[in-house]
Amino acid sequence: MNTRGGDGCPRKKADAAQDRDAGDKPPTPVIAAFKVFQHELDTKHDKYERLVKISRDVTIESKRTIFLLHRVTSVPNAEEILNEAEVKLDGVRQKIGQIAEELRGEDIYQFHRAFTPGIQEYVEAVSFLHYIRHRSLISLEEINASLVFMRTEEVGAQDAAETLLPGTHVLTFQVTPSDYLLGVADLTGELMRMCISSVGNGDIDTPFQLSQFLRQIHDGFSYIGNTGPYEVSKKLHTLRQSLAKVEDACYALRVRGSEIPKHMLADVFSSRTTLIDPEEGVV
Repeated sequence: MNTRGGDGCPRKKADAAQDRDAGDKPPTPVIAAFKVFQHELDTKHDKYERLVKISRDVTIESKRTIFLLHRVTSVPNAEEILNEAEVKLDGVRQKIGQIAEELRGEDIYQFHRAFTPGIQEYVEAVSFLHYIRHRSLISLEEINASLVFMRTEEVGAQDAAETLLPGTHVLTFQVTPSDYLLGVADLTGELMRMCISSVGNGDIDTPFQLSQFLRQIHDGFSYIGNTGPYEVSKKLHTLRQSLAKVEDACYALRVRGSEIPKHMLADVFSSRTTLIDPEEGVV
């Protein structure tokens, strides 16, 4: 029997009739349940992608703030740089407010992987600025205190005939302890670069301050050890490398600083840091 043909083919007519009948019938409970699951998964995936995009913006702006802060050691008026960095971080906080809006009513740990890179970079930037201003480590409570946002929305009136009234609600974003620790661990690399810049500019006091501060951070991470998040233990090795380089710079300044011209200190320091064994930790 020939199954091919035009629109008058009996098989095609039968298939079309079956499709019409299937369309007229209500979906079975199983199909209806799977449609609900499909909608939930699509909504979750869309939210996840939006959070990834916002996190990228937070990461980019935070990195730009860090690059800006590194100019502090090379400009005469550092206060202008710090104020500009504050403005940039305010913009980053508004982006984090968008993350808080997306997470409203959600379990944040379902979406944590989407935005954690941006939050870690923000912690690194804000802690770097705080150290330059106050020579101390910003606390998790201080970071979270600045992540409170006021949002205006349309609130339905009691009477449907009434117009919508403007309302406000408060949104808060809480940086998790693991994101805070990972951001602080990354901060040590920026402090090591700050040490190099300071030495290059003839500042022989900042490296010793940084050495003491990094030693305190290292001691704090040592208390956590392997009991903390896996990512923290991985970054502990990088932290030790940064501390070793700063301590090596302090050694060079203390022992040979008087015999090396200031404009050559950075070159001597850079050449010495390349000799550090990357697998060797801090004694």
